[in-house]
Amino acid sequence: MRPYFFFSYARRDHLAGGAFVDQFFTDLRDELARIEPEAGPGELAYRDTERLRIGDDWERQLSRMLGASRTMVALYSPAYFASPYCGKEWTAFDRRTRRHEEQTGESVPALIPVLWEPPPEDLPAEVRRIQYLQHDFGAEYATGGLRHLLRTDPQGTAYRKVVRVIAERIREAATWRVAELRDLDLGQVEGCFPVEEVAPVAVRSSLVRLFVAARRAGDPPAPVGGAGAVNGDRFPAQRSEANGGPGGAGGPDGPYQGGWYGPHPRDWAPYHPPRLPSLAVQAQQVITRAGHSTSLETVGPDLADALDRARENNEVSVLLVDPWAAGAEPFRQALRDFDRQNHPVTAVLLPDSTDDPPAGPARARLWEGVREVFARTWLHRSGPEPLFRIHIRRERFERELLSTVTVAQNRLLDQLDDDPVAARAQFGLGPDPRPMPGLTIPAWPPVPPGPPVSPGPPVPRPGSAPGAGAGSGAGAGTGAAPGPRGTLREETVPLTNRAPSEGEADR
Repeated sequence: MRPYFFFSYARRDHLAGGAFVDQFFTDLRDELARIEPEAGPGELAYRDTERLRIGDDWERQLSRMLGASRTMVALYSPAYFASPYCGKEWTAFDRRTRRHEEQTGESVPALIPVLWEPPPEDLPAEVRRIQYLQHDFGAEYATGGLRHLLRTDPQGTAYRKVVRVIAERIREAATWRVAELRDLDLGQVEGCFPVEEVAPVAVRSSLVRLFVAARRAGDPPAPVGGAGAVNGDRFPAQRSEANGGPGGAGGPDGPYQGGWYGPHPRDWAPYHPPRLPSLAVQAQQVITRAGHSTSLETVGPDLADALDRARENNEVSVLLVDPWAAGAEPFRQALRDFDRQNHPVTAVLLPDSTDDPPAGPARARLWEGVREVFARTWLHRSGPEPLFRIHIRRERFERELLSTVTVAQNRLLDQLDDDPVAARAQFGLGPDPRPMPGLTIPAWPPVPPGPPVSPGPPVPRPGSAPGAGAGSGAGAGTGAAPGPRGTLREETVPLTNRAPSEGEADR
């Protein structure tokens, strides 16, 4: 049997979102069955979880099926490129296609990548030579991957198109009949990854929602701080690949003012010189490498509702805000509404280039406009572990982003007291440490032993209410009353009843 496609995916991706992986595999197999009706059910696809049985030599069977399958569908993600065994599967099938080309002169696109989540930047050269993005799949697929489409609109047009195109690509490549590799032994294959920098990827068990508020190429100048336009024609009229970046050359004031912009806010590149990917995509890559999944959206009128829903789902959020866009519509009102409300697990980051603009009246007006929009949040920018951070330089962006995500998740955990074990497990953490036992301290200073005396009525402690001694109701007072002279009573003060410190009260 020669299956139409071998399904190659990372086990960690299945652990983090098995329902999504399962749905894509099923949808792809069903679509292939629709366009290739003569193929039998067992001939359409091979996936280890469906075919392996107790007692099977799993590596031998995987080797045999990978060597026989007509194509291979690979789910690209940070976890995929951190998996040594995915590296073996990818490398082995790539060698099959190369050997076929050497023997027949036919170059067959039988290794079919699917962008599951944004992959790491430093992919092996063998991987980079195979195109894994397709323009007509849309920007959401390019920036968030297929998992994002499944989360946001599992039966939407964009997702269904990807499934249909991949199925058609499988059918097309399968007609070339790439030669089988009967003696393939995956145990002997040295994969071209894992990528060393991302090898220690943790199981992604939480979602970080990213929201972007940034200008677009061709937008009119924005009034800042009520003082009129300070940006002039610094917004480029169109995208350009000049200087190796995604934005255009600036206006008459120089090659860089205000950032590089594209047709969508997620294309924003605030730093000079600009580099791909854009800031939003870079943020997704940083967060996924840290062990989480992400979604990417544009700030809109429903921002507050979206943040509330995220909080209800135990998800944290990050707003990436272009200082030049904060004081202009369509973002100004949504950001001001956000500022008036309480969103304790949402971070706000405002990147700032060294000359955006240079020090002077224009720069002062720009940031005064930002302060006006974030009037309430601005006051918390200097507190301990703030979630509102401004003037973020390129070299600090990744560190600041991960720091705020960690702070937001810790605050979320502090608020989830209904099931703390499950809450910590959601973020890949172990159970909360056990509460410390109460501190045992003497109630009275030690007294030298004396002659025994008959017990008398309880003596109240200094400052205690009358009648609050040992006989006033089994521990009803603040502490135990002293016993007879010559004995030492102990008082237990539970740590859980202590008053919160000033910093903890703010959480």
